[in-house]
Amino acid sequence: MQTVYSNWMTKWEQKLCFAATNRVVRPFEWGLDFAQGWPVTSSKQNDQSSELQYLIDLNRAAIAASDEFFGYDATPDFHLHDGILRFRSRVHTPYAANNIAHAQYFPSKSKSKRAVIVLPHWNASKTQHAGLAKGFAQLGISALRMSLPYHDFRLPAETQRADYAVSSNITRTIDATRQAIIDVRCLVDWLEQQGYERIGIVGTSLGSCYAYLAAAHDRRLKVNVFNHCSNYFADVVWTGLSTLHIKEALEGNISIEKLREVWECISPANYIAKYAASPRKALFIYTKYDTTFLPEFSRSIIDQIGKTGVDHKVVALPCGHYTMGQAPFKFIDGYHIISHFKRHL
Repeated sequence: MQTVYSNWMTKWEQKLCFAATNRVVRPFEWGLDFAQGWPVTSSKQNDQSSELQYLIDLNRAAIAASDEFFGYDATPDFHLHDGILRFRSRVHTPYAANNIAHAQYFPSKSKSKRAVIVLPHWNASKTQHAGLAKGFAQLGISALRMSLPYHDFRLPAETQRADYAVSSNITRTIDATRQAIIDVRCLVDWLEQQGYERIGIVGTSLGSCYAYLAAAHDRRLKVNVFNHCSNYFADVVWTGLSTLHIKEALEGNISIEKLREVWECISPANYIAKYAASPRKALFIYTKYDTTFLPEFSRSIIDQIGKTGVDHKVVALPCGHYTMGQAPFKFIDGYHIISHFKRHL
């Protein structure tokens, strides 16, 4: 039964979500051109294979060879200027602005060799999550706040939102995720070059998905915080309040069952064993009234992680996805995040 509190929280979530009026319903596209640079793409689509089946096969190949799929050939050249670290992404896209990765650097004044990579939420502005990064630096942990693909510094000129990171273009969404994971791993390379010895990662919402996939494929990221979490990428997009405009474009072109199959390779649930293969100190944070990452999806991935024996902690906050960014919940959330790294990194 809905309580007064849950009704109030749901209305607050809806108000915050729909404050944005510039969402665009873009056309459904397979976007197969974005798969051309993938190491698991050996040839173009067979004339006898549908786009759907071709992508399902590519997903299976990507999961089977995920170390190569989320791998890269060489560490890029890095340039640090005025507190911003830049490098050319190892994943090339048709959008020049997106091909230059950016990370704001917040060095600690202490001599600590600890650092955290901060991955913001979907559609975060360039200033959001900088406060968290500064908080780490003030407490003796240096931080890199990475701009996600197609976000802030990397936003293509023709877009107002980070539509190209998650959209009804199936393959571009996968490619953006792959790019984010490889960019994160390059940041780990840079931190090691600077002498950092203990490196962690925290991601929020979409950034949490990216953080999980990066940690699963890079054992150097031993201390992790997943701020919002879910099992399958497709389920979040199909059921989430913030992605209703994407679902509108998907419906009639693909079912939720098939969408899950074509986004398998970017779904955390498929990398449980890989994530558990090395020692971790993980914190999973979810919200009880989440309208974007539904709580049952969060509990599912946490339950699966729990069965592996990974050293982890779970925090369930009495708010929703958007309301987590509001007082008092943002302060409670920040306390849990920073204290986890202070204790374990």
